[in-house]
Amino acid sequence: MKRWVTLILLLTAVITLAYVFQVPQPEDVKPLGEFYLENSYFGDYSAKSPEVITSILWDYRGIDTLFETAVFFLAIIGSLTVFRLTKEQEKEVKTEPTQVEPLPLPIRTVTKVIVAMILAVSASIALHGHLTPGGGFQGGSALAVAPLLIIAAYSKYALEKNGLDKTRALILRSIGLLGIALVALVPLLSGSYIMQNQPVFPAEINGQLIGGSLIYYNFFEFLAVGAGFTAVFLLLAIPEEKFKKILGVRR
Repeated sequence: MKRWVTLILLLTAVITLAYVFQVPQPEDVKPLGEFYLENSYFGDYSAKSPEVITSILWDYRGIDTLFETAVFFLAIIGSLTVFRLTKEQEKEVKTEPTQVEPLPLPIRTVTKVIVAMILAVSASIALHGHLTPGGGFQGGSALAVAPLLIIAAYSKYALEKNGLDKTRALILRSIGLLGIALVALVPLLSGSYIMQNQPVFPAEINGQLIGGSLIYYNFFEFLAVGAGFTAVFLLLAIPEEKFKKILGVRR
């Protein structure tokens, strides 16, 4: 429970920092940009987002994006199925070897700093996806680099000791997928169409442009992609000797 509280506080701090340090917006708009803005930012049923690509991906062709996202997550499920382990085998692969030589202190310290920066930047990419180039997939991919660095500098056991094991990564991934599904279905409650954006979802909250449903899609995809990659990385980081022992391979 204590580790979950720490994780939630850390996530809240990262999101707050991402909104405080906003990316400056360009002042001039090119003619082609004006055309797309007229059809994505203005109008009663537009996505109300100046980031046209995100508008097209999640609003005008949202069903296509949903199926494309499903392909990625099926690939993650396929990878996890290949590494399917019993409870005893899960316990075995989580047991840390007794003799492990840690990397020098400067490397471990720099890794901590870089990981904190990656968390802030990846959250900014995802949460500003309706304003600037980026979005949930790009932010989640950047987020997954953080646990990869920790595995390289400390080992996978460091992540698992701090509460981020494969099971919890899959729980976070499932929360992300469930969130995407709920955002897609909410418009049906008001008699609108599936994945409809405006005017079901508000375009602004307290004067901050959020692009209606776009920010929710980006956040949940950020969570699902980052956690999905992390689960696969944890499996790939299992030492070869332990896999040979599980599979009964002698050489």
